[in-house]
Amino acid sequence: MAQALAVAHTDFQCEVNHRDHRTADFGFSRLIVRRGAPFTITVSLSGRSYQPDQDQISVIVETGLAPSERSGTRVQFPLSSSLVENKWNAAFVRSIGKELSLSICSPANAKIGHYTLKLLCTTQGQSASLDLGKFILLFNPWCSDDTVFLDAENQRREYVLNDQGMIYVGSKTYISDMAWNFGQFERGIVDICLKLLDNSSNCLENQDEDCSQRHDPVYIGRIVTAMVNCNDDRGILRGNWSGDYAYGVAPTSWNGSITILRRWNRWNCQPVRYGQCWVFAAVACTVLRCLGIPTRLITNFNSAHDTEQNLRIDSFIDEDGKKVKKSNDSIWNFHCWVESWMARPDLKPGFDGWQVLDPTPQEKSEGIYCCGPAPVKAIKYGDVDQKFDCPFVFAEVNADHVSWLIRKDGTKKEITVNHRVVGQKISTKAIGTDEREDITENYKHKEGSKEERESFTRADMKNKLLQEPEKKLTIKLKTEKINMNGTNFDVSAVLMNHTSVEKNYRLMLCAQTIMYNGQSIQECGWKDLSSVTVGPRGEKTETLQILYSNYGQSLSEHNQILIVALAMDYEADELAVYRKVITLQNPTLHIKILGEPLQYRDLIAEISFTNPLPESLCDGIFLVEGAGLTDEQMIPCPIHTIAPGQEVKVRIICNPQKSGLRKLTVDFDCNKLKDVKGFKNVIVRPMDK
Repeated sequence: MAQALAVAHTDFQCEVNHRDHRTADFGFSRLIVRRGAPFTITVSLSGRSYQPDQDQISVIVETGLAPSERSGTRVQFPLSSSLVENKWNAAFVRSIGKELSLSICSPANAKIGHYTLKLLCTTQGQSASLDLGKFILLFNPWCSDDTVFLDAENQRREYVLNDQGMIYVGSKTYISDMAWNFGQFERGIVDICLKLLDNSSNCLENQDEDCSQRHDPVYIGRIVTAMVNCNDDRGILRGNWSGDYAYGVAPTSWNGSITILRRWNRWNCQPVRYGQCWVFAAVACTVLRCLGIPTRLITNFNSAHDTEQNLRIDSFIDEDGKKVKKSNDSIWNFHCWVESWMARPDLKPGFDGWQVLDPTPQEKSEGIYCCGPAPVKAIKYGDVDQKFDCPFVFAEVNADHVSWLIRKDGTKKEITVNHRVVGQKISTKAIGTDEREDITENYKHKEGSKEERESFTRADMKNKLLQEPEKKLTIKLKTEKINMNGTNFDVSAVLMNHTSVEKNYRLMLCAQTIMYNGQSIQECGWKDLSSVTVGPRGEKTETLQILYSNYGQSLSEHNQILIVALAMDYEADELAVYRKVITLQNPTLHIKILGEPLQYRDLIAEISFTNPLPESLCDGIFLVEGAGLTDEQMIPCPIHTIAPGQEVKVRIICNPQKSGLRKLTVDFDCNKLKDVKGFKNVIVRPMDK
């Protein structure tokens, strides 16, 4: 009887395959390929060589925790003379001596995940299973038959291959940016992303059913948005909007996803403390890009959280202009989610493309805290009956803001309904640059347009575009475009009388430090003018000074202060209200690269910071990281005390492992100044040039 075939070694030809599959950034220690495209391996046999006239060979691929042919997680197929597209099959490339080269192709709808590769060899009626090793299969936006296919190379490079990016925060009148290291190609991240899928409630409850659906980006997107938060499961991040971050890390301290994902992995799937919306979104972006789904991070300014699902966000103030908590509805100064690109064969035609996925735990979807994928086109055109969670996302960008006055006797009076405040300056990073791209028109037709009217009609909602009655009293708030943290500044209220007679108004101005989700912290300024006289068709300006001594102790890490102006004409029972969120600007971190950055050679960066406050800073810490520049966060020696106006400098040394454009991100935190951000673009020259 002929000796059975045996495998001595498998060469997965990682360098060639990774180049062809755009997975070279993962490194070359193991095979990582994309579905729907062929890859080649070389099998070195021991004992004897392959004899085609007596050896019959089939290939077996298996994925999941319990592979089965029924669920499509185990497939066996024979070797053939040539490859066929869009199904599991394998072909001979060549056979020389004891080396056997094979080309293997997966279908464009294969399950993604860890795979085991085997040969089933039959010789003279005797069969033996030969283990060739393991590989990872990902989604393939370069394959036209894949449901995540994206037909633009510059977009694929930005939304799949770019491991760094920008996040936009602040308020609609002052948008600031911060760099983020997504780090989807860093050591161990792909395994953690797949581990996330294995720890979902769906997988733990029914492994076979879960793995059978891992071909579908719609399904994967919902799993990821559920698992990035820990509200129902063994998810990655615990949310915290209290302002108290004891026993964890303040959400604003994070500069990237890498440390978060590795901590969750090391801590046996215990949640990492803490996250807020942009952290949830950024980690989801890392996971989805890593798995091969084109994804970008989105910021919606003045984002509505409509808990009552009536497309009305009710906010209440008392007769002193102070905010009153009467509803769970809120308008967040900004809110972040992600969009992922995919076809939607589960819906009627017309809803392919960008889909909203929101991992921040706000409301439940089908019993769990996840949101989406909701087609952006459905949001724009008011087709809110499409899956998933379209009404919630529609409200985030379209809800009315209704202001109410709570009188001293407990009765309430509607002051105004603002149809246009919600959903402003919806933003994402532009392709190939660090600039902000405004994509509001992807979500909303131009305010007041015929198309906007049609969208609301289609959504079966009231027509918001009716002519509003002429107002007899209006008010606006003005301040300098930039106000620095640590300084005193003025806010001007301009009161306008639109009648033909002189009027006497009561004017209240109230300032409160707030969280970015609109939650009040503490009053930091108030002014009550019982009689402000404004002539016919005239206007009058009054000023409120905001002192650092009043806001400094309660300012949140987002540096936001809400100013509310309330004007009342008791005689005519007329009311006017105006709100303005002021985001104070932190000082600049200066980052200087010393010498020419070269791959695999130590790089020195000097970071300088000047204390802008009128008081000393204590316990200053710098957090430094960069995908391809550092393995994890670096923490230089702490700075114990920084006097007012004093400049401090620290140096860090890192060893770039990747060439090309890299981002070095820095976060400075101390007792009185929270999470000052800075970044430096670094072009690293390849070692071999």
